[in-house]
Amino acid sequence: MCSRFRLRQLRCGIVSNPHAQSEVGPLHTVLMHRPGDELKRLTPRNSDQLLFDAIPWVDRAQQEHDAFADVLRERGVDVLLLHELLAEALSDSRARAAGVHSAVDERRLGAEVAETVRSHLSSVDEQTLAGLLIAGMTFEELPAAEGQSLVRRMHHAHEFVIDPLPNLLFTRDSSVWVGERVAVASLAMPARNRESALTDLVYAYHPKFSHAARAYGAHSAPVEGGDVLLLAPGVVAVGVGERTSPAGAESFARSVFADGLAHTVLAVPIAQQRASMHLDTVCTMVDRDTVVMYPAVQDSLTAYTLQPSGDDIKVGGPEPFLNTAAEAMGIDRLRVIDTGLDPVTAEREQWEDGNNTLAVAPGVVVAYERNVETNARLEEAGIEVLRISGSELGSGRGGPRCMSSPILRGAL
Repeated sequence: MCSRFRLRQLRCGIVSNPHAQSEVGPLHTVLMHRPGDELKRLTPRNSDQLLFDAIPWVDRAQQEHDAFADVLRERGVDVLLLHELLAEALSDSRARAAGVHSAVDERRLGAEVAETVRSHLSSVDEQTLAGLLIAGMTFEELPAAEGQSLVRRMHHAHEFVIDPLPNLLFTRDSSVWVGERVAVASLAMPARNRESALTDLVYAYHPKFSHAARAYGAHSAPVEGGDVLLLAPGVVAVGVGERTSPAGAESFARSVFADGLAHTVLAVPIAQQRASMHLDTVCTMVDRDTVVMYPAVQDSLTAYTLQPSGDDIKVGGPEPFLNTAAEAMGIDRLRVIDTGLDPVTAEREQWEDGNNTLAVAPGVVVAYERNVETNARLEEAGIEVLRISGSELGSGRGGPRCMSSPILRGAL
């Protein structure tokens, strides 16, 4: 019989009232993805295309991820793993058909090879199919077929029939909960397009999310979850840069206004470069009124204020981000903790995801242990830091926040 306590209801059926209204409310349930065979597909030849800066040691990356998940569980967080949820969702024939459809690019493979791939994917069990959808498949691994094929002969045996998804590790980007609705993101980079399709399958067909309501749609203009910060109930900041477009930020704002999920959205321009690909690479919340921020952007970061106006929106600004955010949140000011005391240390620790913390509760965050200076400054400011190793996990440029998508947070 299921426990009456919310944290245990997840194992017994649907997720009980999934929602998130802030970045720092007590974390009860989180969606993560344990890295697997998809990371073993990375080589020096394809790592740039697949958005990794280094070739990770997979076994160590898995150990680090397991330790991260254990830190959360020790704090009472229920950790849901995407691979497991996907395999369970694929027991639904509609999910299986959608998963197969998303994986096969007939324009690239041609009709004959595409049909061979579909036939193979349709013949395997749910666990195997989930693995193939995530880790991909090479021409060498594709079952033999009768007759001649120019497509097969002109592709190298180790080229991909189905591209792997090594960035699925960063579950924050493909979905974000705003209030009681989930927004399945529209990912900008070609290497990540299919991540949204798999996340969408989980929310559409897994029994745990049978009552999950949707917000912003995955086929809209580009918005990624790493750019979305829930500053306070009703106040959302959206970074606009390399991964989220102005059209995406505006579409997202219109969606959350229409659903009554927010009264203010702040569109925050950020540099369109690898080091600051998302807003959460330069700023995350660590307490109700406190952020950790890269000092190089503290004075220059601005925000456009979007608010509903009848059936339309009104746009104000740009104005300094910190002032605008505090006003929208109804507080005097946001307390800022810098990443490092000197410019060199700050730049190094920003690159190593020193700003990319995950709040487990107000004033309690998970951070990479390697960012010694930032962590020390957080603790000096009264923030409890739960340190984890990220020597291999960080090779895709993402920290604890990137690797976690909160599904259920308690109210502040």
